[in-house]
Amino acid sequence: MEFLWTIFEYLVVVGLVLVLGLGAAIVFEAFSRRFNHAHAEGHPIFEDPNSLKQVPCPYIFDPAEKYISLIIPAFNEEHRLPGALDETLNYLQQRAVKEKSFSYEVVIVDDGSADGTKRVAFDFVRKYTVENVRVILLGRNHGKGEAIRKGMLHSRGELLLMLDADGATKVDDLEKLEKEILEVAKRELGDSPDHDSSLRISDIPIAAFGSRAHLEERALAAVKYC
Repeated sequence: MEFLWTIFEYLVVVGLVLVLGLGAAIVFEAFSRRFNHAHAEGHPIFEDPNSLKQVPCPYIFDPAEKYISLIIPAFNEEHRLPGALDETLNYLQQRAVKEKSFSYEVVIVDDGSADGTKRVAFDFVRKYTVENVRVILLGRNHGKGEAIRKGMLHSRGELLLMLDADGATKVDDLEKLEKEILEVAKRELGDSPDHDSSLRISDIPIAAFGSRAHLEERALAAVKYC
């Protein structure tokens, strides 16, 4: 009987150790996933749909190759994305004609869409070339924040701007944010003769945020007085 009791105690101890070990492993994994984004850091691959060749993927710390990058996160936006992209690319092309130094790219981040978002995005890559329009496929839905983050990390612009895929914000409103950024950059760089002339806007940490509150006020006014 004493022998059986000893075995029982031994099994209880082993069971407690296993339970505690499993609990510690679960807590450690949850902590790691919360504070370490390595699990979501699969390196994106850009593919040219015209040649089916892979295009080198930039990283945010690489030297900027474009003046501005527009990042558009998209989740099941098959129907609204074409209108937003048409408006955006028409604006960018017209501005590039007026300003010879103006260069741009549009980075569409497909956040695991289940509809035809991927097809629509690659149609625009074929039309405007992979030099100007690129698509990042996240594979599964990570959420808007991660989609924006991924697009920012793998863009080539000195200025990085996020636009919604539904076209709610007019693309030419970016000039307001751009103006503020350039003003801050000018103050940071200074006009003194001893400042480093090789510094660019992308070397200065600046963030500008816009608001659509004025659109809400207009909508309420239209409802009230129509």
